[in-house]
Amino acid sequence: MGILKLAPSMLISYLFVLLVAFTVHEFAHAWTATHFGDETPRINGRLTLNPLAHLDPIGSLLLLFAGFGWAKPVPVNPYVLGRRSAAALMLVALAGPLSNLLMALIAAIPFRLGLVSALDAQIAIATGNQHFLPTLSQLLFVFIQVNLVLMLFNLIPLAPLDGDKIAAYFFPASWSRTLDTIRPLGPIILLAIAFFGVLNYILLPPLQLLMGLLVG
Repeated sequence: MGILKLAPSMLISYLFVLLVAFTVHEFAHAWTATHFGDETPRINGRLTLNPLAHLDPIGSLLLLFAGFGWAKPVPVNPYVLGRRSAAALMLVALAGPLSNLLMALIAAIPFRLGLVSALDAQIAIATGNQHFLPTLSQLLFVFIQVNLVLMLFNLIPLAPLDGDKIAAYFFPASWSRTLDTIRPLGPIILLAIAFFGVLNYILLPPLQLLMGLLVG
């Protein structure tokens, strides 16, 4: 189900949150690559917090109508990064999920201080909220949830996700040929685990644990 079918308050929440989450995630990749001396993101106009620079047309349309989508990957030069540091490519990949975690942690502060209620947020989400605009607790709850999902999903060690580059760094060099053989199958495996519902079993347990820790 696409997000266009959601109640107005939830639609506004998801559009805002996804726009921010995708933009900051990709900007984090771009900033980290530039920090390690790779000017490719800057040359391609990706070292910016302008959402338009990071939105992928097909990924955005699928998000609206099918309920899943993606942002435009940030181009980097592995050879430039590799000359600077053996860990550079891994750290560039890790920067995206870490940015989502950081945003979730910041958004959780009002819940931990008792300024907003997780119960009120869950009721508003479950009932669709009778108002056009989301409540603050509802918006923050969705903000935390979406960022955690993006973090966990991108940490799955399959291409083209960030987790592939992160995991590859920790594997022995002798495994590189095997990983290169498996890598093209990554998108097919991802589609299969999503289609058969396996993705829910992968993401839900850590998501529920983290949501409990952050919002109580």
